[in-house]
Amino acid sequence: MPHGISEDEHERLLERRKKLQFASLAVAAVIGGAGFIGFFVWLGAWLNDHWGIYAVLPQAGLMLVVFFGAAAEQRRRWEERRAQGLRMQLSELDESDHRAFEYAVRDLMRRDGFTAERVGGAGDDACDVRAVDADGRVWAIQCKHRRDGWAGRATGVGVLQQVNGTAAPVHGAQVAVVVTNGRFSGPAVHWAERHGIRLMDRHCLELWSREGQPLWEALGGIKRPRRLPSQARRP
Repeated sequence: MPHGISEDEHERLLERRKKLQFASLAVAAVIGGAGFIGFFVWLGAWLNDHWGIYAVLPQAGLMLVVFFGAAAEQRRRWEERRAQGLRMQLSELDESDHRAFEYAVRDLMRRDGFTAERVGGAGDDACDVRAVDADGRVWAIQCKHRRDGWAGRATGVGVLQQVNGTAAPVHGAQVAVVVTNGRFSGPAVHWAERHGIRLMDRHCLELWSREGQPLWEALGGIKRPRRLPSQARRP
């Protein structure tokens, strides 16, 4: 309560303030309602002066329905073809060597509509497969093959730091992924979350390679490309 004002006066001031606020809201509501009604009155008058638009609107609506229907059917057919594409068992991936594992990752990305190339080898700057999706996003993939699968040595923070240091500056990637047929250490998982590195361990790899989920779905949290491969945008 302000100094020098009695409790009764303070109550009267609060009551007066509430009334003023209510009046202001009422005036704003009336003005807003009048504007809303006025807009539709103006729109009706405009349509009466431009009656020919009534003949155009149904055609435009039909064209939109046909366009989006055709786009949806095109995506459905592509998804159907993709789902019938390449599948790989974990046992096949375990029995391969690191080089063959990189080619397998490349081929699985191509199945999902990426333009993908293996670049692994000496001086690859922590990127074994570089790929571009239909929206033009560049993906840098680092592969870590483990002969013993889940029981093998866990992939640690050091690998993730290398990927983080080169994915965007060297390879121009918007998405960086580390793929292994094994597992990641606990610190690596936490480090990846903080720095935006996507991890695909053995369980996630199975969803992608054997179950046939698209890469963005198997990884989770990544929007699928809006475009189809036939409409691809290249960086």
